[in-house]
Amino acid sequence: MNCVSKLSLFFLVLLQISFTNLIIDSDLTFEEAVKGTTAPKEIIDSLLLLNVVYYSFDNKLHRGQLVVHKSVQKDITDVFELIRNERFPVAKSIPIVKYNWSDSASMANNNTSSFNYRKIAGTNRLSLHSYGLAVDINPFNNPVVYNDGRISPKGAKYKPKKIGTFTSACPIVQKFKELGWRWGGEFNSFKDYHHFDKILSN
Repeated sequence: MNCVSKLSLFFLVLLQISFTNLIIDSDLTFEEAVKGTTAPKEIIDSLLLLNVVYYSFDNKLHRGQLVVHKSVQKDITDVFELIRNERFPVAKSIPIVKYNWSDSASMANNNTSSFNYRKIAGTNRLSLHSYGLAVDINPFNNPVVYNDGRISPKGAKYKPKKIGTFTSACPIVQKFKELGWRWGGEFNSFKDYHHFDKILSN
């Protein structure tokens, strides 16, 4: 066994030890995580519940959960591996059922989430969150900034140099884009810094 392999094994063992001391942010079953949604059965059947591990702002390892489309399971797993390796802090990741399906309440609590069967604010079009094809990460650190100066969630501020905040140079943003996802920080009509989504090809 060469030196690199020994080193890799050493860190793997350390990681396994760390995982036994996880702080659990969410421990739902799939049925609990989608309870009360108005999504049709064909959408629910396309989803899965994914456990994700990350460092939070307390510098400790946490385990949360995301409800995502089955087709993006590997993407999200790969992104959260990078998030963990970069020690990019994630406040929490709890399925939005715990916020009574309120996007506003989840964002105000800086909660990372994915599936939420809802329309895009101010439109009659379903959001990609409705299909588990969008993820919002640290929304209070990475708010929506409208061209008229309004910011959502209320009280949030976008401070690019603050930890847990996304910029175009952030490795997590770059990883999402490599995997074919869009970043809301590059939208033209407004900036949705916490938002990532993927449009599936037919």
